[in-house]
Amino acid sequence: MVKGQIGENRDKCAGIFAARVAWLAMAGISAYRSGMTEQTSQNGLAFLKMHGLGNDFVVVDARSGTGAMTPALARAIGDRHFGIGFDQLALIRNDGPVVAVDYWNSDGTLSDACGNATRCVARLIMAETGAASVTLRTGRGDLRCEDAGDGLIRVNMGQPQLAWHEVPLARKMGTLELPLDGAPSATGMGNPHCSFFVPDAAAVDLDTLGPATEHNPLFPERTNVQVVEVLDRKNLRVRVWERGVGHTLASGSSSCAVAVAAARRGLADRAVTVHLDGGTLGIDWREDGVWMTGPTMLVATGVLSPEFLDTAK
Repeated sequence: MVKGQIGENRDKCAGIFAARVAWLAMAGISAYRSGMTEQTSQNGLAFLKMHGLGNDFVVVDARSGTGAMTPALARAIGDRHFGIGFDQLALIRNDGPVVAVDYWNSDGTLSDACGNATRCVARLIMAETGAASVTLRTGRGDLRCEDAGDGLIRVNMGQPQLAWHEVPLARKMGTLELPLDGAPSATGMGNPHCSFFVPDAAAVDLDTLGPATEHNPLFPERTNVQVVEVLDRKNLRVRVWERGVGHTLASGSSSCAVAVAAARRGLADRAVTVHLDGGTLGIDWREDGVWMTGPTMLVATGVLSPEFLDTAK
């Protein structure tokens, strides 16, 4: 039954992805980019709204030199009542010959990694260039992204960081079982993660556990929090609290972290399907890194008004 859900999700995404890529080719990522400078200087700031399994993003293309981001502006755009709302804002920029991406949380802080946003941006760049793969520069490092077929995008999120100072933790200790109630595992994926393995993920009060763990002194940079129910060796049920964001429907780096933690604890294989509130991701911990595969969605294009931008300074 679980495997059927994966196939069903993939079939739905295939048709959607094909239609959206056709729209991008016709209406044009290139057209969006060519109008960026004019829209930014005269009519506001152009953006795209995208999501990966309900993990939602505002995407701003700053490769033309426009679209500078600040903590105050990120917070204003991220407000779901007074702005647009997002889990992360992905700012695309040039870094020499490489396309780079900066990730802003809705509280105005920066994050080095965001797997689902990386996949969304990779889809845009591949549609723009016609290439089947692209390497994006992030705070996590240079990440290779590929068209996985059937409307799916995959990204190599790199090797997990398993030493206490890499996560990072506040003091030296093992990362497989932390000295916290529930003995969670800590994993670095360019950002810190704390994964609790529980009998029933749905029964956990994540809105209480999440912020309490995020701000625990053990995590000097705060942490993402996951509750993980092992369905079988190839399937994990996961709910996510994201630092700087809160309770979110999906998280790519969190999915990578729980897959690594489950494999390290001997609870699951290295290739698993992670079942999140917003849908499913395929995670495969290989010799060259942790690969994540899943769908993306382009929701809308828009322009932030000069009036809004003036109030967001």
